[in-house]
Amino acid sequence: MKHINSLAKGVALGSAGIVLMSVLGGCSQEQQQQKNKFLVIEQLTNGKYVVVEEIPTDGPSRAIIREKDANGNVTERIMSEAEMKTLAQQEYDKFQHGGSELNQNNGGEGMGLAGTILAVAAGSLLGNMIGNALLNNSNFLNKANSVNRSAYHRSAGAYSPNKSGSSAKKSFFGSSSSGSSKKYSGGFFGG
Repeated sequence: MKHINSLAKGVALGSAGIVLMSVLGGCSQEQQQQKNKFLVIEQLTNGKYVVVEEIPTDGPSRAIIREKDANGNVTERIMSEAEMKTLAQQEYDKFQHGGSELNQNNGGEGMGLAGTILAVAAGSLLGNMIGNALLNNSNFLNKANSVNRSAYHRSAGAYSPNKSGSSAKKSFFGSSSSGSSKKYSGGFFGG
């Protein structure tokens, strides 16, 4: 009988370990997927830009930029991760000094190319600390949500500023927990 009890305890602990490993594995996979992005950014008729497609990628971050010339012809160019990082860093520097569109509260459609890239891929291009710091700014959150039209952004829960100061987040097992600060679904740890 002792053998059966210890076997049952071992099975229970083993099962709990497997569940824990799968949860942690899922979180690390989500974090890895969040790390790099493939974007399709489209120029609007007003000259501003919006993201129309966002796809997590294992490769380097990159973007296809669709622009219209004076005759209405659409051209596409590929922007490398290095180019994206340069633009994002320049826009972040402007943001820190209050000169970025991301600081403004106006509700116009789209933003400049650098602002759009920073709004959508700050964490993957400049690091999670900068990305998380930007998420504490309500103007940034509103702009980031307004320039991203991708289905992935909508299905991933998007940036979710909560005006009441609390938010609920579903756990792995379906129950809800609430916090007292603004959260980004997928946050720093990917869970």
